Amino acid sequence: MLARIKLALRITTNAFDDELNGLIQAALMDLGLVGIDSAVLVDATTDELVITAVTTYVKLHFGDPSDPDRLKASYDEQKAQLITATGYGLR
Repeated sequence: MLARIKLALRITTNAFDDELNGLIQAALMDLGLVGIDSAVLVDATTDELVITAVTTYVKLHFGDPSDPDRLKASYDEQKAQLITATGYGLR
């Protein structure tokens, strides 16, 4: 997933890999805290909806984004959609 995040952020260096990996893990943990099934999160590297949510989370928390309010609203909406989608939320 790191390669996908770096591509989305237009990063070509490895200098930020530790920080980005930490943000990826934080995003997955945040999704787990709100009720996304841990089985989905284990397979997060192949689930496009989860990858998109994680990417948005990382964009929000990495560096100094120019549009944090929009990113926060987008991430919150993605979480809400995942929680209610069949196969994602704990039921």
